[in-house]
Amino acid sequence: MGELDGRWSVERVSGALPPMFGVEKRIQGARGVTVAGPLVRLPFAVVGRSLRYRPPLAAFVDYLEPSGEGFDGRATIQGREYARFRLRRLGTALGTFEGGDEMATEGLKQQLIKHIDEGVAMEQNVLRMLDGMIKTTDDPEIKEGLRRHRAETEQHSERLTKRLEAHGASPSVIREAGGIAAALAKSVVDLARGDKAGRNARDAYATEHMEIASYQLLERVARRAGDEETAEVARRNRAEEEAMVRTIDTNWDKFADLSLREEGIAV
Repeated sequence: MGELDGRWSVERVSGALPPMFGVEKRIQGARGVTVAGPLVRLPFAVVGRSLRYRPPLAAFVDYLEPSGEGFDGRATIQGREYARFRLRRLGTALGTFEGGDEMATEGLKQQLIKHIDEGVAMEQNVLRMLDGMIKTTDDPEIKEGLRRHRAETEQHSERLTKRLEAHGASPSVIREAGGIAAALAKSVVDLARGDKAGRNARDAYATEHMEIASYQLLERVARRAGDEETAEVARRNRAEEEAMVRTIDTNWDKFADLSLREEGIAV
C-alpha cells in the first residue's frame, strides 16, 4: 500500500479555500478523487506526492509534504500557490474502497476521451491525404467522389470534436506522428509518382479499413462508458466509411485501366 492510499479529511489552513467541512480525498495507487457531498467528485492522478486534477481542471495541482501523521498541502493553479490545507487520515484500505467506483468510472471516461481525440487526429490526417489525392487525380468522376468524401470527413471530425467538448475536453494541440497518423501520412514522393489512380485507390481502400476498425473500437469503448451519443457518432461515421469502401470496390477495373494508361500502356 502506498503512503497516500486511503481516505483523508481535508482541513483549510490558509488562502482561497472555503471551509472544508466533510471534504475528503480518497486515493488508491495512481488515482484519486476529492469528494464534497453527494454530488461533487473531482478526479486526479497521483504522481509522487502531487495530485494532478483531470480536465477541465488540469491547471490545478496539489503538492503534499509529510507532516506528523498526515500531510501539509499546497494548492496551486498554473504553478502559482493560492491556498494551503492539511490532510488527516480517516482510514486505510486495500483493493477497492469507498470512492473506488467513481475513480474506475473516471478512468473509463479518460480512456474514452483519448479514443475520441485519436479519432479527431485520424480524420485530420485523412483530410490531408484526400487533399493530395484530389490534386493528383485527373479523372473527373473519381475526383468528384474524393471531394464528396472529403466533405464527409470534415463532418466526421466535427462530430468527434463536439463529443470531446461534451466531456469538457478539446482536441490535443500537439500530436505525435505515430500509429494511424503515420500510416495515413502521404509524402512528397507519393504525390509525385506516376500511376496515381491505382495507387490512390489502394491507399484510400487501406485507409478506409483503418478508419472502420477505429470506429468499431470507439463504439465499444463508448458503450462501456455509458456514452451512447458517442457510440452513435462512431456508428454513423463508420457507415459512411463503409459506403466509401463499397464505392472503391465497384471501380477496381477502372482504377487499373487508368493506372496503366498513365504509364502509357494501352488497354
